[in-house]
Amino acid sequence: MKILHTSDWHIGRTFHGHSTLEALAEVLAALVAQVRENHVDVVVVAGDVFDSATPAAPAYTLLTDTLVALHATGARVIVTSGNHDSAARLGFQARLLRDGIHVVTDPRTIGEPITIDDADGPVRFFGIPYLEPAIVRQHAAFRTSTDADAGDDADGRPLRTQAQTLAHAMGLVRAGMAEHPGRSVVIAHCFAAGVDATAGLEREIRQGGIDMVPVSVFDGADYVALGHIHGRQALTERVRYAGAPLHYSFGEQHKPRGSWLVDLAADGTVEAQWLELPVPRRLVTLTGSFDEILSAENVAAHVDDWVCAVYTDDLPQTEPMRRLREKYPFCALVQHEPARIETAEERSYSERLRMAATDEERIDAFLAHVRNGAGATPREQELIREVLDERTLAEALV
Repeated sequence: MKILHTSDWHIGRTFHGHSTLEALAEVLAALVAQVRENHVDVVVVAGDVFDSATPAAPAYTLLTDTLVALHATGARVIVTSGNHDSAARLGFQARLLRDGIHVVTDPRTIGEPITIDDADGPVRFFGIPYLEPAIVRQHAAFRTSTDADAGDDADGRPLRTQAQTLAHAMGLVRAGMAEHPGRSVVIAHCFAAGVDATAGLEREIRQGGIDMVPVSVFDGADYVALGHIHGRQALTERVRYAGAPLHYSFGEQHKPRGSWLVDLAADGTVEAQWLELPVPRRLVTLTGSFDEILSAENVAAHVDDWVCAVYTDDLPQTEPMRRLREKYPFCALVQHEPARIETAEERSYSERLRMAATDEERIDAFLAHVRNGAGATPREQELIREVLDERTLAEALV
């Protein structure tokens, strides 16, 4: 069986204020062509289909057009929700979709496979939508033993982390595997331990409580198609990230865009081939003095690229973006980083806040600021997590 593994389309995302819909439509059309040319049997989209919980109408149009085009190739399509998606909005029309397109957003269906047969027998696809611990632990399905309360792990502890929650979910999947023998594919959206994060981006997309999940959590599946990381990663031969099909950050500019073409053999072994996708407009970071960045040589080489200009002059330039866009129409970002920087012994409070990745870290930074460097104690950390979990749950129920 040939499986195309893609993820993190982020339909509706902007790039430094610019719409990416047209570029993404071009890339997804190329992906559809690859599905047709390679006679793909199943396309899996591992979460973050939309960039927002409230996507605009054009985002729905692009998703619908792409799903219809994929279906027209003869491939089956399985989509799961990610931390950027609204599971309710992504899944509201799942029951109205044509046969062969499956949208998995309900955590209560984990363990119930989507079965697709080929000449060698059934392949069981287990979709795991993004799981927010504070929300899913309310479901009775999240019970790991007869002695544990719903929403507890096997030791009776509340499910508070992604590692605990994904381990629980994979327990449900393995029970489904035992009940439905055959080759197995797991689709999940998480931040797996050991990945090579993109500087300045993974910090951003970790918002929402995502933390590290050990790769061993996914033991037992023949192939694990992961989403959330925007660069391709092969954690093992069987556990991979496809990354995003479009560059959404200058931190990604050197990472290829594409998807994994996975050949799942009759005995469950896998062979994965990387399929490159086109890059509608290259990204480049130009570093140097302001005059060097505006040199004729640089302009000739990068006039059609998205440009991040990092100028190293001692003093700020006047109207740098306006002057840069006179030469680089697609200059998206300008940063002043003087070559000579005065160092301080300790980071300022504003710097600590800027480096914080989660609300918990921001609170810890505030406590350290007002308590002469003393951050939250272990007990205070527990209380902070409980309050943040309650807030997440309350917002989800609004």
